[in-house]
Amino acid sequence: MQWFLEATTTGHKLALMVVAILLFAAVMAAILFAVDRPKRVPNWLVAGGFVGPTLILLLIGLVYPALTTVRGSFYDRDGSEFVGLDNYVTVFTQDNFQTVLRNTVLWVVLVPLLTTALGLVYAYLVDRTRFEGLAKALIFLPMAISMVGAGVIWKFVYEYRPDQPGVNQIGLANQLLVLFGLEPQQFLLNGPSNTFYLIAVMIWIQAGFAMTVLSAAIKSIPDEIVEAARLDGVGGVQMFRYVTVPSIRPALIVVLTTVAIVSLKAFDVVRTMTGGQFGTNVVANEFYAQSFRQFNVGLGAALAVLLFVLVIPIIAYNVRQLRLSEEIR
Repeated sequence: MQWFLEATTTGHKLALMVVAILLFAAVMAAILFAVDRPKRVPNWLVAGGFVGPTLILLLIGLVYPALTTVRGSFYDRDGSEFVGLDNYVTVFTQDNFQTVLRNTVLWVVLVPLLTTALGLVYAYLVDRTRFEGLAKALIFLPMAISMVGAGVIWKFVYEYRPDQPGVNQIGLANQLLVLFGLEPQQFLLNGPSNTFYLIAVMIWIQAGFAMTVLSAAIKSIPDEIVEAARLDGVGGVQMFRYVTVPSIRPALIVVLTTVAIVSLKAFDVVRTMTGGQFGTNVVANEFYAQSFRQFNVGLGAALAVLLFVLVIPIIAYNVRQLRLSEEIR
C-alpha cells in the first residue's frame, strides 16, 4: 500500500492506474452480477451496491473535509491552539477584511442582476429574428473561454501605459480613450472603480448562460397566451413586462441564483487580473491567500465556512421556488 501512495515514477503511476481500473471493473462486475440474480441477492444489497460507493465518496470527499474545515476555523493559524470565535471576529472587524466583504456583496448583487437583465433583454430582442442563431452565438462565445483565459484577455483590454511621447497604448480600452482625445486610465489600479471593471468581466462571461436559459424559457411560452395578449391590445414593452417576464419567472430565479453562487465563488478573474490587490479582493481569493500563501489555516477555514454559509440561503431559496413552481404545474 505504501508503494502505491508514494508512486512517483511513470511506471509506478501507470501500475497504479491499471490497478484502479481493475478495481473499478471488479466492483461494477459484482454489481451487475447481483442485478442479474434478483432472486438470490436481496434488493437492499443491490441498492447498496449502487448507492454505497457514491455515499462513501461523498463522505470522504465532501462531508469529512467540511467538518474538518469547520473545526479548523476555531483554531489558530497552525491548527494547534483553540481560539474560539477569534477568526470570525477578525473577519468582521479588521478593515482589510471589511473591504473583502464589501466587494463580495457588490459581486453577489450586481453580477446576477445585470447578467440576468442583459441576458433577458438580449434573448427577447433576438427571439425569432432573421439572424437569431448568429446573434446568440456571439454572446455565448465567452462561455467557451475559461475564467483564467477571460481574465488574461481583459487584462490586456485594460492594459495601461504611461502617457508619454512615443509610448503607445496597447490596451483596447485606453486606445479608444486616446482616439477620442481623452486621457488613458489605470483601470485596474484605481479603486473603487476597479472592482466594477472586474465585475464587468464576469458579466461578459455569464451573459451567454443567462441568454441561453431565458431564451429557451421564452420559446416555451404557449402561443395561446401571446395571441390572447395581442387581442387585448398588449404589445411592445407591455408584452415584455406583463406577459414574458411573469411567464418565465422560474427560469429567472434559476439564472439569478446560479449566477449569484458563481459570483460568491469568484476567484479566477480576481486572481488573474489583480491578485486581489488595489482594493479588489473577495472572500474566495482571500481564503486562498490565507490558506496557501500566508499559511493561516484557522483564518482560511473561517473564510471558507463564511463562504459556505452565504451560499446556503441562495440554494435553499432556489429549491423552495422550484418546489413551488412544480406545485403550480
